[in-house]
Amino acid sequence: MNKRRVVITGLGAVSPLGIGVDIMWEGFMQSKSGIDYIKRFDAANFATTFAGEVDDFDPLNWVSKKEVRQMDRFIQLALAAADETMKDAGLVISDDLAPRVASIIGVGVGGLESMEQTYDKMLSIGSPKRISPYFIPMMISNLAPGQISMRHNMKGPSYTITSACASATHAIGEAFKLVQSGISDAAITGGAEAAVTPLGMGGFNAIKALSTRNDDPKKASRPFEKDRDGFIMGEGSGLLILEELEHAKARGAKIYAEMIGYAATADANHITQPAPGGEGAVRCFNIAINDAGISPDKIDYINAHGTSTAMNDSAETAAIKAVFGEHAYKLAISSTKSMTGHLLGAAGGIEAIAMTKAIEKQCAPPTINMETPDPDCDLDYVPNVPRDMEINFAMSNSLGFGGTNASIIFAKYTD
Repeated sequence: MNKRRVVITGLGAVSPLGIGVDIMWEGFMQSKSGIDYIKRFDAANFATTFAGEVDDFDPLNWVSKKEVRQMDRFIQLALAAADETMKDAGLVISDDLAPRVASIIGVGVGGLESMEQTYDKMLSIGSPKRISPYFIPMMISNLAPGQISMRHNMKGPSYTITSACASATHAIGEAFKLVQSGISDAAITGGAEAAVTPLGMGGFNAIKALSTRNDDPKKASRPFEKDRDGFIMGEGSGLLILEELEHAKARGAKIYAEMIGYAATADANHITQPAPGGEGAVRCFNIAINDAGISPDKIDYINAHGTSTAMNDSAETAAIKAVFGEHAYKLAISSTKSMTGHLLGAAGGIEAIAMTKAIEKQCAPPTINMETPDPDCDLDYVPNVPRDMEINFAMSNSLGFGGTNASIIFAKYTD
């Protein structure tokens, strides 16, 4: 098959560091944490009382009062990120182009807040008669790409990828293949999530996955660090425009970077724990590098999954060593989750943007809160401060519950 070249021409983000890609990137450059005590509900009785919320998000800046009542928060966040992405790309979708533009969005959980609120209302009145007719469209995950496609006249493939923490990275990979193969000329892709809710926090506390560093939330996300004690929930949306190169050039689009590789694998091991030695991740990394048509030693920077959990960080480090050998010690590796928390299904979208900006700015964002090195995590994690460096090829990894893995590779664009 003749593979078409695919480039990134638009970026949009709503994250715990703020609204907009520039604000998020500046937060990375300042080694800033977006983690704080939960404000959207009373978390005093929860084992974890903090998260990465988007504190300054007002949906009325993007949708009407009527529409707010018809959309869960994860959809609102997705629409906000989509508006920025489309504006940044300058992509005008004519009726002729519309069938050639896809909307592929990763969502791990979906409308959890709407489910909770609707169930509480039904119990309080003792009847299902007050359930909103919009409840199902508010809740189901494919209404993120659905609402985006309706707003921006995208009539190509439109669907959601749901694969836990790897959702957005899988979505970006599948969108890449649609454009690369010629099915679509452009796609909006990435992820959206809004699971900082009582059930979301309580559920992850129940499996002891979250940090309980309640006395110091901003230092709680500590990927690859010896004293880490779990991940931190975050919310938001990170979206990109992927576009066929000649289509982008013909309209004079700004090109941030080129996407060149994608892979997906399964551990077939455990519902929450990675395979020993990161075996599934090893295969994923290798397939992505092969798909990109480069050798492992060409990779300069990795935006790691880096959740701040003991098992993930150790397994991911072991997988990087297995794939890259001695080059593993020359790589710059960072986890931007140290600053945003873990956005679950949206994480890979935010991290793909971080990787894109790293290539554009030739600067690796840091892993903050690194104080005491973990002997099992002995690579270069760009500790605490960003690093100016040459980045020609970069990889972003996402490893999810159920043993699902995804990797994508971007390159500095050359004509």
